[in-house]
Amino acid sequence: MSNNLYIVSGPPGVGKSTTCKLLVQTLDKSAYISGDAVSHLPVKGRGKPWLDKDTNDLTWKNISSLVKNLLDYKYDIVLDYVSFPDDIEGLMTELADYHVRVIYVVLMVDRQTIIHRDCLRAEEHQMKERSVLLLEEFENHRNVRADNKLYTHHFTEDQLPEIVSEIINNEKYRVM
Repeated sequence: MSNNLYIVSGPPGVGKSTTCKLLVQTLDKSAYISGDAVSHLPVKGRGKPWLDKDTNDLTWKNISSLVKNLLDYKYDIVLDYVSFPDDIEGLMTELADYHVRVIYVVLMVDRQTIIHRDCLRAEEHQMKERSVLLLEEFENHRNVRADNKLYTHHFTEDQLPEIVSEIINNEKYRVM
């Protein structure tokens, strides 16, 4: 039996962390990886991953090591991070020798919802225009398949278990 790697992506403000926290609790033997926390491991000399190739490469190398270690111990893994298909392809190459089912879902909302949700964050955690830019990037990215997108703006927080069930059970999100 293979383990699962759930990569939950999308721009800031779509509900990745909230969804991931319920998803990881739903699974029997599971681990949660916050890509943001991994990217912040280097304290001094760290660049913004979307602007600094070395920071981005190191972040993905660290994520890959964590994923492999957890798979070695038979964990299902939930990765919460802004991830594009190129990032996922590199990770899947690293996991070629592992029997793992990779699920890649990009949570999406409309522009109004992402702006509203960003305003609800504490000032120091607001992403402002970056959220909208990333929303547009995910919407228009040539390699983000429509099948990998899950639009959640019409769901209420009470319906979060439905979103988690969709991620776990719908094979259309499977990439490996």
